[in-house]
Amino acid sequence: MVLDKLGSSLKETLKKIARSVFVDEKLIDELIKDIQKALLNADVNVQLVFDLTKEIKKRALDEKPPAGASQKEYIIKIVYEELVKFLGEEKSEIKIESKKPFKIMLLGLYGSGKTTTISKIAKYYSKRGYKIATMALDVHRAAAIDQLEQVSKQVNVACFSDRKEKDPVKIYNKFQDETRKYDLLLVDTAGRDVLSQDLIDEIKSLNESIKPDEVLLVINADIGQAARKQVEGFHNACKITGVIVTKIDGTAKGGGALTATAITGAKIKFIGIGEKQDDIEVFNPKGFVSRLLGMGDLELLLEKAQGIVKEEDAEELSNKLLKGDFNFIDLYNQMQAMKKMGPLNKILELMPGFGSMNIPKEMLDVQDEKLKKWKYIMDSCTKEELEDPDIIDNSRVERLAKGSGYSPSAVRDLLKHHKQSKKLMKLMKGKDPSKIMQKFSKLKGFKF
Repeated sequence: MVLDKLGSSLKETLKKIARSVFVDEKLIDELIKDIQKALLNADVNVQLVFDLTKEIKKRALDEKPPAGASQKEYIIKIVYEELVKFLGEEKSEIKIESKKPFKIMLLGLYGSGKTTTISKIAKYYSKRGYKIATMALDVHRAAAIDQLEQVSKQVNVACFSDRKEKDPVKIYNKFQDETRKYDLLLVDTAGRDVLSQDLIDEIKSLNESIKPDEVLLVINADIGQAARKQVEGFHNACKITGVIVTKIDGTAKGGGALTATAITGAKIKFIGIGEKQDDIEVFNPKGFVSRLLGMGDLELLLEKAQGIVKEEDAEELSNKLLKGDFNFIDLYNQMQAMKKMGPLNKILELMPGFGSMNIPKEMLDVQDEKLKKWKYIMDSCTKEELEDPDIIDNSRVERLAKGSGYSPSAVRDLLKHHKQSKKLMKLMKGKDPSKIMQKFSKLKGFKF
């Protein structure tokens, strides 16, 4: 999970509220201390942490919940809202204009993951129907052109390069007419160990020639609070329009990198959440915080489903899920779609409530194998059994076990999953994240 330790700590903090008999100042003080500890461990700036928690405590003590909401639910809502505000509130999505090409120039120091990020962005927009090209303007690093050509080929986009020319402006001018055939041009620029004057001069020269629509700085989440210095340096020198934070899944310092950029006023456009080329997301503070707190991110889940699940099918399935009356066929279709959308543990992270459940990681690791097993069991079901799994009694369990080649316990495991999913979805009516968390605390078999 993204910022796994921070998310776990914050979820444990909110569980204290959910389990408490009543809310008083002592409980709120404990909540504040837990949040401070979690954020400081994630390398967030000390002053920012104290400013945030001061506001949470003030609101928790002064504000009264609206009619129909408990004090506990409202405090969870306050924590959610203040963390969202802390990270920038609204997402800053790049709108690709109809001009050809829309140009995005990427900057960054060595090791930031710039070239890999270009391939991720290329795939992200390719999947949304745009015709993409990349351009190799890092003329200093020997392997830079090879790397960009390789990753461009992997995501099936064109790459413009010239190994003989050492002037990046001349390379851009050489291919300028050809790039007009494309909707989006992603420009790779030179990196350095530090933001040196010669790098600044080169970027300024490119900026004047290319006139990019977006200038994005790529930074590694590992650098934590030091991100602020990098962002400020590049912004002052090159007038960046946004930031991409990479490798946020593999470091405890991710909180520092995210908030350090917020201090500068630079909006985070994307975050890198893994090594695969699909592992990139538009940074949405609301969804990000919701996931940290175990509330899921329905917006991102639906975005991932686009192009995999037909809109009308998704709407029909959603209605069935929320009513809690979906059958084996619906469950099978849901499972197939989820497999196409990515690793199950990452998809579950986006589903409201799953992130707040104590599901052991080893269970998620073998879940894909379990899905294959369930597929064979469903293939052995009659049409009647697929449409109404409740009719499956012991004799039918034995028959399905023989037909699928698996044990009766595997069949019962599928039946249990189906019943549990129905119960789960019935509790998920309504969209208020704090209420979703409260409802999940009533689920038998799961600790909240």
